[in-house]
Amino acid sequence: MITLSPIKRRIVYVTIFELLGIVFATLVLMVLSGGEVQESLPVAVIVSTAAVVWNFIYNTLFEAWETRSQIAERTLKIRSIHAMGFEGGLFLFCLPVYMLWYGVGIWEAIVMESALLLFFLVYTFVFTLLFDQVFSLPHLAHK
Repeated sequence: MITLSPIKRRIVYVTIFELLGIVFATLVLMVLSGGEVQESLPVAVIVSTAAVVWNFIYNTLFEAWETRSQIAERTLKIRSIHAMGFEGGLFLFCLPVYMLWYGVGIWEAIVMESALLLFFLVYTFVFTLLFDQVFSLPHLAHK
C-alpha cells in the first residue's frame, strides 16, 4: 500500500477521481444526448469543476453549521442531510447547464442529471473502495 500525508492523499484522490469522472461523464452524456465527444466533454469538465468548487463551499458551510449547532457526531441522519444538500445544490446548478448547452427542456435535463447522479453514486463507491486498497489511510499506516 502507498501511504501519503492526509493533504497529499486528498489531492491524489480528487485528481484521479475527477479525471476519470470526466471521462465517464463524457461517455454518459454522449449516450444521453446522442452527441459527440467534442459536445459532451466541455459539459463534463464544467460539471466536474462545479462539483469540486461546490464541494469545498458546501463542506465549509456544512461544517460551520455543525459547529454552530454543536453537533458532535455525524449520525446517519446528519450524513443523509449532508449528502442530499450537496447533491441538491449540484443538481440545481447542472440543470440550466444541460438546458443551455444541449438545448433541451427541463425534463430532459432532469433525466440527464439523474442518470449522472446514479452513475456517480456507484462510481464513488467503487472508486473509493479501490482507492483505499492502493492508498492506505494515514492513521492506519503504522499499524
